[in-house]
Amino acid sequence: MTSVVKTDAEIARRFVANAASIRTLLIASFLLGIAGVSGNAQPPPPSSKTSLTNSPSPHYHVVHSWPVLPENTILDEVSAVAVDSNDDVLVLKRGGRKWPDSGPFDTSPIPAPTVFVFDGRTGRLLKKWGEKILALPHSITVDSKDNIWIADVVLHQVFKFSHDGKLLLKLGERAVAGDDTSHFNQPSDVAVAPDGSFYVSDGYGNNRVVKFGADGKFLLQWGTKGKNAGQFDLPHALTFDRGRVYVLDRGNRRVQIFDSQGNYLTEWKGPPFASLQDIKIGHDGLAFVVQMGLGPDKFPDVTGLLVMRSDGSLVTRTGRYGNYDGQFLDVHWVAVAKSGAVYTADFGGRRVQKFVRGKN
Repeated sequence: MTSVVKTDAEIARRFVANAASIRTLLIASFLLGIAGVSGNAQPPPPSSKTSLTNSPSPHYHVVHSWPVLPENTILDEVSAVAVDSNDDVLVLKRGGRKWPDSGPFDTSPIPAPTVFVFDGRTGRLLKKWGEKILALPHSITVDSKDNIWIADVVLHQVFKFSHDGKLLLKLGERAVAGDDTSHFNQPSDVAVAPDGSFYVSDGYGNNRVVKFGADGKFLLQWGTKGKNAGQFDLPHALTFDRGRVYVLDRGNRRVQIFDSQGNYLTEWKGPPFASLQDIKIGHDGLAFVVQMGLGPDKFPDVTGLLVMRSDGSLVTRTGRYGNYDGQFLDVHWVAVAKSGAVYTADFGGRRVQKFVRGKN
């Protein structure tokens, strides 16, 4: 009887000791949790894929009734779109000028304004300029100092303007095509590096990329027509980000990536890509690519705005072929604002659309 009583007492003591230990562990865990929240304990940084897929929503939806056009006004065919440091949106239009199906190009200056500037937030038209200068403008770019760059495929020239439209620099000989260091053959786009040097995708005729210094002096070039790495089949657009040049190689259905000196690094083949048009890189490293599909009644429909990771993998696709809000007839260009808003220029749809991230 005595041994049983001692055993029960021993069990009771062990139970109390274990309960105290458990209580101590719970308190310690709680305190560690508070430290983690307060920042004393840092969680491991998320990978690029995790940070995107765990975000509230990778989906982009169209902003209805943007922009707000003045009464009795349409945009007509819009070729490109860009965003300045104030998040104002510059829309490049052709003033009724058409790309002919055959025959010679019209090289006479477009009499109407070709650059329309809208308030990125309200969509209100702020100003317009660019009349009697361009003949068939293809792309528009805004650099870090809010200068405006335009490539004209018919004039075989690249223009640099101040933000209010004053001509600052002109490269190429008017309406004269060439493949040397002072001529272009239907240049398609311009990308500007932070140091002021810039790259021209040259383009429809020469299948090369040309780099110039900030003063417009020729520095180097690379590319020939072909399918191998570093070759192109219509470099239709390009952009510069974090020391890399992204060239949209439309005919080869890929994006080629080079360092600042034109050395080939890698390429993206997409999900796969179809008829690629333009590419831009956002401040968070996301890439935005616009592409057309195979046309009406052709399946699958791959028309849309592609949001891609830095490794070229697809995050999401927004839009499809059509003429309703958020759809595209002939999407040709894309721009990304500091706010994260994305703008598209729909050539055939004759409009610019604004997309924002999150729930509709």
